[in-house]
Amino acid sequence: MNLSVIRKFVQATAFVALVYGVPLGIGGFYLADNLSNALPALACVYDKETADHCALISLQHQMDHRVAPMVASGGSFIQAIMPTLITLGTFLLLFVILNKAFCGWICPLGTFQEMMTIIGQKLGLQQRQTVSVGANKKIRPIKWLMLAFLIFFFPLLAGFGVVGHELGSPFCSICPSRILTTLATGDTSEMVVDSSSDGYMMLSLIATFGFGLMMAIGLTLRQPFCRICPMLAMHAVFKKLGLVRLVKEGATSRCEKCNLCTKACPMDIELIATELEKRDVLTADCTLCGRCVEFCPDKGVLQMKYAVIPILSADPAYFKKRKQSQSNWEKSNLLAWWQKRKSGRGAS
Repeated sequence: MNLSVIRKFVQATAFVALVYGVPLGIGGFYLADNLSNALPALACVYDKETADHCALISLQHQMDHRVAPMVASGGSFIQAIMPTLITLGTFLLLFVILNKAFCGWICPLGTFQEMMTIIGQKLGLQQRQTVSVGANKKIRPIKWLMLAFLIFFFPLLAGFGVVGHELGSPFCSICPSRILTTLATGDTSEMVVDSSSDGYMMLSLIATFGFGLMMAIGLTLRQPFCRICPMLAMHAVFKKLGLVRLVKEGATSRCEKCNLCTKACPMDIELIATELEKRDVLTADCTLCGRCVEFCPDKGVLQMKYAVIPILSADPAYFKKRKQSQSNWEKSNLLAWWQKRKSGRGAS
């Protein structure tokens, strides 16, 4: 039993609750559509059984159907943006509770990607434990571009009539969670190529291809879509307000040589190891999964805190057991079993 095992249990529970919430009696239309349509995780509105709605669908629709039309007609700007402010306010109320841990512990799409990694490991596929620093620097701006253009800019243009209606909610049209959560409930209606217009056809092709690509890459690379997800960018904007923190204390030059925290990080955040002065190491890409704290061998150097209360602190004894369990886990896979079986046959 370790933090990663506990997190997997929380993720599985959250997945069931969010994807199948309505038939389980956990939520309903009123709860999802009127109370909490600002969840800081990708719980898709297109899933008819969902117990909650992702904030990104609300923001896109408000830009398209509320803000742009009211501004174009000369209406009150305050009235135009009031629903957006309410959505952001609700988002913040929820976000403050768990901060970016919504990504690492709650998000259905994040859970699915981790399951793909586990399948890849058990099949014996080579895992790319790290992405180079240079590649990371090129990838990281994508989530900000997606937030700016797909959540706000193109929906606004659609509302003004500058671009087609298909760009009124462009992110939802290509979001892998839309396909994942609907397929999980037996609904195949989103796994199609929409030929009603050239724009819808292009978006549906991108969505279908992107979902398959995410699954394929996920077998060898951890959290491929999380790295470009606009929800992660939304979290980064408000991360200073969240109560869950990632803190580094007493760092030395040994941290840069050790680098075990970065290797354990599913997002390949090198700053966790290289930062030697700042206490706050909660970066824009962090999902607060806690793996860096688990794999830090120096007592108390890395800590997860809830406000000022320590939740988890690096500990040499815990690290030793955790590293051993991880090694055993990685050694146990289908390819290793097959090679062992073949060598046994050759010896006999």
